Parts: sequence; structure tokens; C-alpha cells
Amino acid sequence: MDIAPEREDSVDMPARRRWFGDGRVLKRIVLAVLVLLILPYALIFFYLLPFIHPVSTLMLRDLVLLRGYDRQWVSLDNIAPVVVQSVMMSEDGQYCFHGGVDWAEMRMLVEDTLKGQATRGGSTIPMQTAKNLFLWNGRSFVRKALELPLAVSTDFVLSKRRLMEIYLNIAEWGPGIYGIEAAAQHHFKVPASKLTRRQASLLAVSLPNPIDRNAGKPGRGLRRLAGVIERRAQGSGDYIRCIYD
Repeated sequence: MDIAPEREDSVDMPARRRWFGDGRVLKRIVLAVLVLLILPYALIFFYLLPFIHPVSTLMLRDLVLLRGYDRQWVSLDNIAPVVVQSVMMSEDGQYCFHGGVDWAEMRMLVEDTLKGQATRGGSTIPMQTAKNLFLWNGRSFVRKALELPLAVSTDFVLSKRRLMEIYLNIAEWGPGIYGIEAAAQHHFKVPASKLTRRQASLLAVSLPNPIDRNAGKPGRGLRRLAGVIERRAQGSGDYIRCIYD
């Protein structure tokens, strides 16, 4: 007497129901992913409010790991203009002229990558702000794909002045050191409003790698880079009009 083989579906269906609940669990997962994708765009509008002091994902990580951190929010009016000049000349010279992404720079980076050549980061200040606020460190195509529309949206919604204020208050300047006020106090024992042009340029060139680049104890290479940025900052009048005009 032949016994008909048990249908595979009869074995799999209970497991599927257990995991997906007839599709309800799957729908919840999809909904949760959509909320996580949409939430940053809603927060951008929330950050329009001047009394809101955003925190970065790195700051949240330090809190979760019980490390703590030092960050003292200061308004842009209480930050020495030489800091803005130095950071813009070091990180994003076209800050006042692009819409969040420097597409010409991005095109060159893509071409160099396809050729197998080493590339620089190419991130604008809006891109770095979006990454610090909503994403994670590390290079990946996934993160970059999420970062680009967030940068464009951030630049569109926030004024250049507000965006710069947020960036300078969430940027990392050492282990557990976030924001320009904490950085100025930690590295130079002065408030952000009293930073000199030289000190500002040292802080600016340490931004790409603040763990290894110590603005308060710069090596020869860091001092040389700071000298270049210091000279550029002195002639940056036309480049910073979106901040101080």
C-alpha cells in the first residue's frame, strides 16, 4: 500500500504562522523600517526650533555604553567667527553655494573610485551633519545612499546659519568631546568665543580624525595643515556670506 508523501506545506505552514502570524508580524517589521526611514526627515523640521539642541548618534552611543560625554551647547553668536571660517575652508569651501551635496566633487570621487584610485571623503558639512545626527560612522554604499537625500533635505529645511550651528555643536573633537565649546575648553582652556585663528585652524584640521589628531598637542603634519587652513581662512570673506550677511 502506497503512502502519499506528506506535503511540504503541511510542515512549513505552522512555522510560518508562528513567525509571521499570517503576515501581521511581517507588516509590523515593514512598518518599523518605514518609521525609521521617515523619522529623520521629521526631526529635521523639529530642529528648526532654536531652543532644540540635537545630539548625535555617537553621543547616544556613549550614553548607552555608560561612558558619558562632554558637550556644552553654544549659539553661533558665541562662537568666534574664525572657527566658522577655518571649518568651512577645511571641510567644505563651497558650503554657501551648494544645496547640501557638492555634485561636481561627488562625480570626481565616483570616477576615481571606478578607476581604483584612492579617494578623499568628499563629504560636505550638510552630509556630515546628517551622518552625525541620524546615521553611523564607517564607509558603505548603504550609508552613503541614505546620507545624500538627508543632506539635501537638511540643507533645504534649515538655514545655512542654523545648520552650521548644529554641526559645530555635535562634531566630535576627541574621545567623549563633542561640540566646539567642549573642544575649546578641553584643548585650549578657553571658551569658543575666545579661540584664536591658529587654535581654530588646528581644531578644523583635526575634524577628519579627531581621535588620532589632537588639536591641543599637534604634530608637525597637523601644524602644517593648520597653517594652510589659517591662510585660506584669512581670505574667506566671499565664502562665508551666507553665515554672517
